[in-house]
Amino acid sequence: MRFGVLGPVRAWRDGTPLATGSPQQRALLAALLLRGGRTATASELIDALWGEEPPSQALAAVRTYASRLRKVLGPEVLVSESGGYALRTTALDVTTAQDLATEAEKLRTAGDRAGARKRLARALDLWDGEVLASVPGPYAEAQRARLEEWRLGLLETRLDIDLEIGAHAEAVSELTALTAAHPLRERLRELLMLALYRSGRQAEALAVYADTRRLLAEELGVDPAPELSRLQQRILRADAELARPVEEPAPAATAVARPAQLPATVPDFTGRASFVRDLGDRLATAEGHVMAVSALAGIGGVGKTTLAVHVAHAARPHFPDGQLYVDLQGAGARAAAPETVLGSFLRALGTPDSAIPDSLEDRAALYRSTLDGRRVLVLLDNARDAAQIRPLLPGTAGCAALVTSRIRMVDLAGAHLVDLDVMSPEEALQLFTRIVGEERVSAEREAALDVVAACGFLPLAIRIAASRLAARRTWTVSVLAAKLADERRRLDELQAGDLAVKATFELGYGQLEPAQARAFRLLGLADGPDISLAAAAAVLDLPPHDAEDLLEALVDTSLVESAAPGRYRYHDLVRLYARACADRDEQPPTEKEAALSRLLDFYLSTAARVYAIERPGDRLVDHLEPTEYEGLTFTDRHEAQDWLYAEANCLLACVRQSAAGPTTLRRAVDLLWASLDLAESGANSREYEAVATVLREAAGAAGDVRAQGRAANTLAYVHHYQGRFDQAAREAEEVAALAGSVEDRLPMCWALNVMGAVALYQGRHPDGDRHFSHAIDEFRNVGDRAGEASALCNLSRLRLAAGQREDAIRMAQQGAAMYDEMGHSLKGANGRYALGLALTENGQLAAATRQLREALAVFVESRQRLWEGMTLFRLAEVDIAARRYGAAAAGSEKALTVLRGIGGDWRRGNVLTVLGRALDALGQSGRARVCWQEALDIYEELGVAEAAEVRALLTPQAAA
Repeated sequence: MRFGVLGPVRAWRDGTPLATGSPQQRALLAALLLRGGRTATASELIDALWGEEPPSQALAAVRTYASRLRKVLGPEVLVSESGGYALRTTALDVTTAQDLATEAEKLRTAGDRAGARKRLARALDLWDGEVLASVPGPYAEAQRARLEEWRLGLLETRLDIDLEIGAHAEAVSELTALTAAHPLRERLRELLMLALYRSGRQAEALAVYADTRRLLAEELGVDPAPELSRLQQRILRADAELARPVEEPAPAATAVARPAQLPATVPDFTGRASFVRDLGDRLATAEGHVMAVSALAGIGGVGKTTLAVHVAHAARPHFPDGQLYVDLQGAGARAAAPETVLGSFLRALGTPDSAIPDSLEDRAALYRSTLDGRRVLVLLDNARDAAQIRPLLPGTAGCAALVTSRIRMVDLAGAHLVDLDVMSPEEALQLFTRIVGEERVSAEREAALDVVAACGFLPLAIRIAASRLAARRTWTVSVLAAKLADERRRLDELQAGDLAVKATFELGYGQLEPAQARAFRLLGLADGPDISLAAAAAVLDLPPHDAEDLLEALVDTSLVESAAPGRYRYHDLVRLYARACADRDEQPPTEKEAALSRLLDFYLSTAARVYAIERPGDRLVDHLEPTEYEGLTFTDRHEAQDWLYAEANCLLACVRQSAAGPTTLRRAVDLLWASLDLAESGANSREYEAVATVLREAAGAAGDVRAQGRAANTLAYVHHYQGRFDQAAREAEEVAALAGSVEDRLPMCWALNVMGAVALYQGRHPDGDRHFSHAIDEFRNVGDRAGEASALCNLSRLRLAAGQREDAIRMAQQGAAMYDEMGHSLKGANGRYALGLALTENGQLAAATRQLREALAVFVESRQRLWEGMTLFRLAEVDIAARRYGAAAAGSEKALTVLRGIGGDWRRGNVLTVLGRALDALGQSGRARVCWQEALDIYEELGVAEAAEVRALLTPQAAA
């Protein structure tokens, strides 16, 4: 049997709830439960139930209540002792919460903050509404206050731990709501100030202090506590220690992430003894000294990465807090951006996505702060130059960095430079022997020396040649040596810098079977960081299992790397060599274009199926260019979404690459259009926009009006999502003109939708009404019910802005119903969003909340971050209208977090305005003013009408 008082007074036997009787009977049960098994006399129970004014028959009533409870609970549970009563049970939710809180305190003392947080969260989850709900009597009132105070104390402790482990951005929303509910609780204010400061919102943190000081003076006539005042001063001084979460101690069970990202070292590592010793000694002495940086330089294939990884693995004991690794792709055309790498590193170090800032400078600062006090080794592989890696260096004692690059980093201050040359003849022969086998080499030692000499003692060349020989048991070493002896041009190329790498790759390529060589050439043509097995099969025009056999054979010779199961990638120099081979060897030459055309077909066909499963009833897929090569099929929308986001970088690279081909341009444009989710979700919006710009320019140069209009259509939508409405309008007008001139009707429909949306946002209601009405007609003419529903929902929003509420509700309902008929859950959520707005304006707040919450669930599931953030914002507006100011503030904070980096400044300004209104209603006028000022700065820079509204909000406060 178990009992609960952290909510209604309840009892269960074997999971079945028991009737606990009238309020007074529950009051008696609660009084007995909260005595922890001790006997309560009749007079004590009378005092508990009625206080100083008990009824004349109080004793008889107590006995009656006890008798009834005994029948329900059993005589072995409720016992009579010494003229009183006692409960014989320990299964009480309060006891469980106490045990969990005690465990949490012990874990926190031991340094296990993550464990402590979990225990506290479990304890807090035991509260289920108001404590002792509807239980009368002075004892219940006193216990209700005590247990609520205890709950708040546990909550403050859990939030304190959140800040210690760096979850300050997530804590802001919860603390905002809590300070609204408990405005005089200074500890919550202190935690909110710290969370805001660590989230980069110093002005708001100081405004919280100002609001608190004013409130305490007005309500209690006192000053803030010394702790709060000291925190304010530390924020004013920009105390560096204040900006860092508390460091975790060293126990094994700790919440601090310890990344172990080093690639596997090769089992047959050979030679380089002096380099291994020198680099190992430098890394071993990094602790307690200025950060050690060693930069390895040399030509491609000389073994820089192999040596660095081997040394890093040997040095792992000196860096117990983890090892970070990244391939910076410095030799390629699109080197890794430092801010992208920093984001990946911060996540590996345990920083939540919501706490990672946007700018390179802020990310670098947070990265250095996160590493401070830790001993971490960072391996920066394949760097382009010193400028690329400077933001990635730890900068603190105890850490170290290993850098590999094709160039000598003479401008990297304080770095230990290592120039890596080819192997000595002895080392080269040893490596060759380890791969081929002692027996075969010892029988033909002179031939083996000829082989490694022909390889120029370059490690990658030796490994490729030896691997091929090891795989062909019928070959002798002399056969291989004879093959290499004919490669006279190779020796000349070895003396020409980067050409040496190409000559080395020629050894491996020349030994491939014809099908393997074809695969090597054609797969190297595709841009993108890697390629999936399915995409590779399309390039090669082979069944997936045959393509996999060829790829694994190429992996065995080190010409291709296995990036992950089912994914393959070329080293950047190998890719260049593969393309040179394709230019030289591929017959007929048109096969190169055919291979890339099949890849484009694969992506377009698959993306169209993703679009169709996401948007049933949408006619876009019927207007796309036809494809000859079939793509993938999916069983559900989640599988389809996973594919689209996993292939985003490769897909966009294929679009960019296909822009230059007259036979591929139109399909490339349509592929981008069908992949609009990549822009709408915010996941790849910058690259999407860049590729769309390339396509529009390419179409213009080619004189392809149809492709130019469709490319401009994708740009119009990108600008719309990012809040750049003037640019969106210009692009949409160009789409209408271009598409109209070639009777490409669907892009014209989409353009009308964008023009209507821009007019709505800019307050040009007659223009917007005309555009949306025209869009509805055009969508109907092309039989696109999904598009018609979209335009209807948009027209609903415009009618709402024009004050026509009934029309707005009717149109939104009609649009949502059309989506539902088609089974279009994603766009149906957009319909519910529009309906929620109309219902809000009409004062139907409960119905509006239901619609918006239904939409929010779909947007979250579909990874539509823009719409998720905007729906949270609209729910905050509903909360404002319902005077739920604490919920409105918390919802606005969540919206700001979700919309970070997407949606544009205009939408951020809208959310800040609503957040300010909520905070002002909660009495936090100082922080509200900070939010409004930021919103005003945004609006004034954009030159939009909303600036006047916010200026009016600020003016009375400025006058005061």
